[in-house]
Amino acid sequence: MEKIVENKHSIQFEILPAVEEVSPSKWTMLKKSFRKNWDLYLLISPVIIYFIVFHYLPMYGIQIAFKDFIATKGIWGSEWVGMKHFQRFFDSYYFWRLIKNTLGIGIYTLAVSFPIPIIIALMLNEVRNDKFKKFVQTVIYAPHFLSTVVIVGMLVLFLKPDGLINQAITLVGGNPVDFMTEPAWFKTMYVLSDVWQTMGWSSIIYLAALTAVDHSQHEAAMIDGASRLQRIWHINIPAIMPTIVILFILNAGSVMSVGFEKVFLMQNTLNMSASDVISTFVYRSGILDAQYSFSAAVGLFNSVINFIMLVMVNSIAKKINHTSLW
Repeated sequence: MEKIVENKHSIQFEILPAVEEVSPSKWTMLKKSFRKNWDLYLLISPVIIYFIVFHYLPMYGIQIAFKDFIATKGIWGSEWVGMKHFQRFFDSYYFWRLIKNTLGIGIYTLAVSFPIPIIIALMLNEVRNDKFKKFVQTVIYAPHFLSTVVIVGMLVLFLKPDGLINQAITLVGGNPVDFMTEPAWFKTMYVLSDVWQTMGWSSIIYLAALTAVDHSQHEAAMIDGASRLQRIWHINIPAIMPTIVILFILNAGSVMSVGFEKVFLMQNTLNMSASDVISTFVYRSGILDAQYSFSAAVGLFNSVINFIMLVMVNSIAKKINHTSLW
């Protein structure tokens, strides 16, 4: 470090010892951040506690998938059997049926229910009549607040042999169809009812992303003669593309996590060949048959497949679109 010393006749430079700057430790920075933003940490603490208690602590019990768990002996006292339960699941006659049904419903749901909220958000963003826009939003948001039991009850009421849908089919000369017991109709009923229930609520995040689009871009495009569809394609969609990619990665990472409640409520002995998925099988083997280790192994297998798909889709998205979760 140099120090300038001036006198009447000359300017002299004096070399001073360098002062090292000591950067604060991460722990010091964390404490400083906590003191500054304690209210924000307090606000998020219930969410952190929830995930620790219900998502991380239960991971301790995953080890029973590799043991013959006996309740009286406890987790540590039960005999270690390695991959025995996984091998039993892979060799079972219902393995491929469960994989086919779970993947079929998951991919069907992703292919149909993922793009529809994007289309709805783009359409609502173009509506200029505020009253009409609010009315449409209220109508399409409302099904989100209905419970799964109510949704399935409505399906049974409308789709039974003498229900409203079959009466309409009969009026036009068709034959009644028992939608709730036909295996061929199960996936379609599940996916379309899911789209009806979730499309409005899922569009909110895309509408929020569209509010960040600079209106001057639309003004410049209109001056250049761009139509409304061209402006949607070249301005709105690129603007929300990072949001689309992130949500697609998250949805693709849970494609094997087909919701248990709705499938279980729609399931019956006649449509079992199309409705039996991994989550319902885990329920039957774990809760009803008390095969705790075997059901834990099946559930762990399902989670590992989801994790692998999440990593793969994230890597592909990072290479193609340069947008990813990490």
